[in-house]
Amino acid sequence: MDTLTDTSRSTTKSDARRDLAAAYRLIAHFGLDDSIYTHISARAEAGKEHFLINPYGYRFEEVTAANLVTIDLEGNVIDDPESAGVNKAGFTIHSAIHEARQDVHCVLHTHSVAGVAVSCLEEGLLPLNQWSMEFHGRTAYHDYEGIALDLAERERLVADLGDKPVMVLRNHGMLVCGRTVGEAFKRMHNLERSCQAQLALMGSGMEIRRVDPALAEHTARQYEEWDSDHGVTDHDPEWDAYLRLLKRIQPDFEG
Repeated sequence: MDTLTDTSRSTTKSDARRDLAAAYRLIAHFGLDDSIYTHISARAEAGKEHFLINPYGYRFEEVTAANLVTIDLEGNVIDDPESAGVNKAGFTIHSAIHEARQDVHCVLHTHSVAGVAVSCLEEGLLPLNQWSMEFHGRTAYHDYEGIALDLAERERLVADLGDKPVMVLRNHGMLVCGRTVGEAFKRMHNLERSCQAQLALMGSGMEIRRVDPALAEHTARQYEEWDSDHGVTDHDPEWDAYLRLLKRIQPDFEG
């Protein structure tokens, strides 16, 4: 459950492609995709300046390890198996973070209904339950500037993100960073459920029971220490379980 411990790091080109393709498929499987839009990116190899992203025009359910596009931080296409190109808005957001945050291996951005709705709330994401307490004190906010096509926005994105693992893109959607693809996916999965639970609670009309900030911080630290508390040092059991799910229901993602 630890979203900050570095486990199962993707260090090879084949692992990076497999894991990133898996993340695309899982986002679609859980209904967090938005037609051919939004993006997940990962460094092609640990420490390298090239990163992988989906081919433009492909739905997430069509992404495979083989058709991912490799681009550099300047937007130059290094390898494009389907000659599809990439979404320019995706390049703007993802290149900014990959360049500024060497600790980040994967950047995952969604436009889910729940995530977009919470991004439109003045209070943003609230630590109201165990899922959302993971993000207490660890969430940044970036004001909406229109569709992310202006490269000048990159500096402001990075400044707003700082060293946080999660950013609410106001009136837009959600973004998470991870030191592995699995970490980023798990973080987004919890973030999405946090948004859904918050909206359901707000819509109930009942009085909301707030949590003391000290308890929220304690819970966030428990998330951070989960793997070490369970003796996990060299792999990510939860991500392994998601990969087994995909291999059973969508085995072509590795192709």
